[in-house]
Amino acid sequence: MARPMKWRRVCCLPDKNIFGPLGSPPNEERRVTMTIDEYETIRLIDLDGFTQEECAKQMNVARTTIQGIYSEARKKLAEFLVEGKVLSIEGGEYRLCEDSGKGCGRGCRVRKRVRCFAEDKR
Repeated sequence: MARPMKWRRVCCLPDKNIFGPLGSPPNEERRVTMTIDEYETIRLIDLDGFTQEECAKQMNVARTTIQGIYSEARKKLAEFLVEGKVLSIEGGEYRLCEDSGKGCGRGCRVRKRVRCFAEDKR
């Protein structure tokens, strides 16, 4: 019997999900698709400065799983940049974090948005 799927915890979806060269027509052959969980891994490690271990804990998976996701995500980013392809962010094996009031951890964008919204009201 196959091992049950372990969903990756993601704080929120990206604000924008299509990137590419200006004025290029949509072409499936010139597109690279990054999954939402790959995007979250790049965000946590490269933008928020998490270690792979911290990222794994935040996303509720093993560090070796994060290592594979991160490697694949960086390969897709390189292909997007070097070959001038369109980058699409969609799909993947993820669940949005459920604690929308407090957030799910240090790198949670939901928690940051709640805090920023509260500060804006002052």
